[in-house]
Amino acid sequence: MPSENKQTGAEPDDSTAEESAGTPENEVAEIVGRLAEPGDMDGAERRRLLGRLTTTLADGAKKAKASGTGRGRWLADVFMAVAPRIPIRDLATLSEHHHGLTAEPLADDLARTASKATMTVGAIGGALAAAEFAAPPLLLSAPAQLVAETLVVAAIEVKLIAELHEVYGIAVPGTGSQRAVAYVTAWSKQRGVDPMSPGSVTVALGAATKTALRNRLMRTLGRHLTTLGPFLTGAVAGGVLNRAATRKLADIVRADLRAHRGLPRGKS
Repeated sequence: MPSENKQTGAEPDDSTAEESAGTPENEVAEIVGRLAEPGDMDGAERRRLLGRLTTTLADGAKKAKASGTGRGRWLADVFMAVAPRIPIRDLATLSEHHHGLTAEPLADDLARTASKATMTVGAIGGALAAAEFAAPPLLLSAPAQLVAETLVVAAIEVKLIAELHEVYGIAVPGTGSQRAVAYVTAWSKQRGVDPMSPGSVTVALGAATKTALRNRLMRTLGRHLTTLGPFLTGAVAGGVLNRAATRKLADIVRADLRAHRGLPRGKS
């Protein structure tokens, strides 16, 4: 996202950014952030970034296994390192990027854009995974490819949730890290953030929410396992399943946010 664009929500605290600089988690966050940004990206560049992300995650998974960390726990830890770095646009920037739309029409456009983005990631990831499926010597690298796709899809959907809160005027207080936790929690539960609920914004994930996050990530990963098939089957399945899941999430979250605060029709 260009530097002049205003952002809000899940931005990293300075101290967190300094501590994570130069780490593998920082590289993962940077790649996922680029893939989660709206706008058209060349297909070759997307494949290159997914490949780079896959390699980084494969190395991290090996280290996690060596330390005895379970896949679900490791995946959740990686995503929580990524979440505060997901760029969230404020309402004015969202409206500017979507041709002056506001209110419900803007929410419609955000949902369409996010669904298209996860469909694209699923199609590319499915094609890559399917190509590996067709080449047995490379099969062992396929799980890392699916983990990469899972993280990018999760980031796009968390970004969607955060920006829908901007559109519906539902303020999520706290620091960048605290807001990131709130949006990740909302994604884990497939709901909007309830501003009236005590503890909806916390400093860290509680045990129950950590479990919910791990389960949601593993379910998303499991959905992507359907891409391990013949080339076209993998690409089509990956795209279609991701698009449907993102649309469903958007509908649920928007219904929650409407219940908290109504919107005028807005500009279409």
